[in-house]
Amino acid sequence: MKLRRKLAGGGAALALTAAALAVTAAPAQAAAYNGACGSGYRVIDHLSVGGTGTGTAYLTYNNGWNCVVTVSNTPGQRDWMGAQIELSKGGNWVEDANYYTKFAGPVYVYAPDQCIDWGGTVGYKGVVWLEWEDHCG
Repeated sequence: MKLRRKLAGGGAALALTAAALAVTAAPAQAAAYNGACGSGYRVIDHLSVGGTGTGTAYLTYNNGWNCVVTVSNTPGQRDWMGAQIELSKGGNWVEDANYYTKFAGPVYVYAPDQCIDWGGTVGYKGVVWLEWEDHCG
């Protein structure tokens, strides 16, 4: 079952207005998975993140290990980025978030035959967009 949520950061309300969406410019190009998780990892899902698609979060898998990397659609431009992952039931978020020019992550969780929550963030322009979904494997 896929769940998709958008959370506002910095104490802002969960409801976001169209004006907040308009702040983020359209991406110049589509992001592509960059292989940052290591050899043997294959992409099993991806999410457009950043409100209007300023980046892409990739979920990869290799022999029980799940990995998330968030890639910017505007490489070279310094922006707030994050990659997050956790076990769905009682796990703690593993996160890499900071100002980067290319990507955030990789972050890993070992979860063979278990559900995970995962997602990414790109852009801090008054709100942080965080999108995640459950993934069971």
